[in-house]
Amino acid sequence: MGSYKESDPTLGFLTKKETEVKLPRSTRVKNKTPAPIQITAEQILREARERQEAEIRPPKQKITDSTELADYRLRKRKEFEDLVRRVRWNVSVWVKYAQWEESQKDFKRARSVWERALEVDYRSHTLWLKYADMEMKNKFINHARNVWDRAVSLLPRVDQLWYKYIHMEEMLGNVAGARQVFERWMQWQPDQQGWRSYIKFELRYNEIDRARQIYEKFVQCHPKVDAWIRYAKFEMKNGEIGRARNVYERAVDKLADDEEAEVLFVAFAEFEERCKESERARCIYKFALDHIPKGRAEEVYKKFVAFEKQYGDKGGIDDAIVGKRRFQYEDEVRKNPLNYDTWFDYIRLEESVGIKDRVREVYERAIANIPPAEEKRYWQRYIYLWINYALYEELDAEDMDRARDVYRECLKLIPHDKFSFAKIWLLAAQFELRQLNLNGAHQILGNAIGRAPKDKIFKKYIEIELQLGNIDRCRKLYEKYLEWSPENCYAWTKFAELERSLCETERARSIYELAIAQPALDMPELLWKAYIDFEIAEGEFENTRALYERLLDRTKHLKVWLSYAKFEASAVEGNGASEMSEDGLEEPSQEKKQVCIQRARRVFEKALNHFRVSAPELKEERAMLLDEWLKMEKDFGEFGDVGLVQVKMPKKLKRRRPLMTEDGPAGFEEYFDYMFPEETQTTNLKILEAAYKWKKQKASADDE
Repeated sequence: MGSYKESDPTLGFLTKKETEVKLPRSTRVKNKTPAPIQITAEQILREARERQEAEIRPPKQKITDSTELADYRLRKRKEFEDLVRRVRWNVSVWVKYAQWEESQKDFKRARSVWERALEVDYRSHTLWLKYADMEMKNKFINHARNVWDRAVSLLPRVDQLWYKYIHMEEMLGNVAGARQVFERWMQWQPDQQGWRSYIKFELRYNEIDRARQIYEKFVQCHPKVDAWIRYAKFEMKNGEIGRARNVYERAVDKLADDEEAEVLFVAFAEFEERCKESERARCIYKFALDHIPKGRAEEVYKKFVAFEKQYGDKGGIDDAIVGKRRFQYEDEVRKNPLNYDTWFDYIRLEESVGIKDRVREVYERAIANIPPAEEKRYWQRYIYLWINYALYEELDAEDMDRARDVYRECLKLIPHDKFSFAKIWLLAAQFELRQLNLNGAHQILGNAIGRAPKDKIFKKYIEIELQLGNIDRCRKLYEKYLEWSPENCYAWTKFAELERSLCETERARSIYELAIAQPALDMPELLWKAYIDFEIAEGEFENTRALYERLLDRTKHLKVWLSYAKFEASAVEGNGASEMSEDGLEEPSQEKKQVCIQRARRVFEKALNHFRVSAPELKEERAMLLDEWLKMEKDFGEFGDVGLVQVKMPKKLKRRRPLMTEDGPAGFEEYFDYMFPEETQTTNLKILEAAYKWKKQKASADDE
């Protein structure tokens, strides 16, 4: 009772202890060094095979009389019946049972087994095939026909049953019966392989008309490009060129918009090519390229180019190549319509062909792809599409109205409140000037200044007005320019130069005065230089000196001092005595030269004093100043005093200083330093003072 309680019903009333799987204890390998003799996997497998025991087979049973045979059959049938009772759904058991009965030559019992199996699963086409195979193998033809009839009636979509049935009839020489089976099959509209098998069957017996009729039904059942091409090739093979062409024409009428239409067109063109009808083939290729979407026409283009190279002239080959390139560009712009470089290449291709309508169409499609964001960097390539379009209309198409419309639409499209393009405004104005439309040009440039003022626009507008001789308009434009950009030194300089060219000296001087009085300037050094050059050119040396002094109040840059000194060295007053040279030219007298030299020296002295007192750290600039002074003294010749400058010249010393980086000191670097005379004296005094101090300390130590 105790063991019964411990048992588990789910384990067949066995105890858990009895059902436990005892695994062998894992052996611990103490010595893990490799053995001296190594055994390969191949040796292990070979030894295992050699030690394998022989397979135990049941002894062969020899039947000697009919009684033993009856017992054997009874026993086997009982085994099979028990088996099919247990696994009724297993088809292989039924097949073995039926085949065993067949091996015993008991065909009635075998048929009975097959029929019982079909009652279990009549959808299994394997059962039907083996059943019919048994009947055919044992030459029960009518029984086999009966099986096939039932099979194809119950499973009409299993092609193998139809093929086997037809094959049997054909092997028996019953062509009419096989044809009848094919007709029954075709009523179910099988796939293309079934129709092709029927056609091959008729062709084996040389029934061309019947095959043609089947092809007609075939293309009605399967209106595919492949089916029509097979039909046409069939007619071509039989020498019926007219019929083949008719088939292709019917196919084109029905399948011109099909997904595989390009295959049909290529086949049709190649057919005409084989028939030596090159013009027909060319027309078919062109018709195909006009009707097939560009994305699917690559193969057609390749074939067309190859055809033109073989049969066409130079113009035809060029057209074919252009067509192929056009297809490539279409594919690229379809993938990325905002790739403006592709549009430029496409437009260049169409312009080389020279068909105006096509060129305009591509331009219109290109400019329709407006950049997605209102930022200038996205528009910089796009705007050239408009420029090229306008130039094409003006220069190539010679349609001035369309060119004007292109410029107008482009200027409307650009968001001028965010950014603008001076190039477009100027090109539109220059176009109007070329058409002798001054009012139109003035209007465009006026709008440009009002809506999107830019340096380029002002400069070009002023240049145009100056060429036209409108001085008052130029002055107004300069005023507008300076109102918009008062810090622009270029504008101030050009305005003053305009007035000077008109001999309006006071106006020019007033403009320069206004310019240097501006609180902020982009390039003040250029403006001051221009003002100084203006006064020098006018011979107003006192004004020039005053300008230099005013400039030095603002900046003490080395270049200003040098420029001032050079001016004084060359500024010879015109009211004193002068001498004549050997060439007959008037030369300044010695007194004037002396005065100039003295003034230049005063400027150098002031500059040197400034660098010594106010900017002692600028040693290099001070040395450069002395170099220039020395050079100038040499240029003065007999009036120069080189010794005056040489006394002040510094010594050039090479020194080392620690080189610091982000990670700390990184060695030393050499540099040049300058030691001026006054610094040398100071250094000597410091050395004497240190020596005196040391001597005094030593004397006091001796006294102690």
